[in-house]
Amino acid sequence: MVFMRMRRLSLCLTLVACGAESTATLPADMEARVAREGVVRRAADATFRYTEAPGRRSARWEDRRASIVVTPATILIHKNAKIGLEVTPRTQREVAIERDGRRVRLRIGEGRSEVLWSFEPLDGDAAGWARDLRAVITRTRAADSSRH
Repeated sequence: MVFMRMRRLSLCLTLVACGAESTATLPADMEARVAREGVVRRAADATFRYTEAPGRRSARWEDRRASIVVTPATILIHKNAKIGLEVTPRTQREVAIERDGRRVRLRIGEGRSEVLWSFEPLDGDAAGWARDLRAVITRTRAADSSRH
């Protein structure tokens, strides 16, 4: 019994040591920026389904491990310093937030240039994530309409 527990512990430690590194480390300047804005939500090392041309016959998707940071002004999906998606008040593309059960979708762009990032929040609060992501989009649209 003790031997089996030790073996399992050893296996777990080996997997952690050999496993992929975290995706949550932002460059210092980006970390300072999101800290200044005030982090509303943050999740590290989530699995995102990235889909190009969703709903089309030519749709392609892949699962990507990444982290997400939400502030009142920014949605940032990143793998350390590599930015996959950044939505700010300067964003020109159409952005929509959808919720389907436990899954949250960020739909960016329209037509042939549309992409979809979706994930199941690690904390299980899909409704809260969708609400907070929509709040960023509402502020983004308000900033966009004030520029015109």
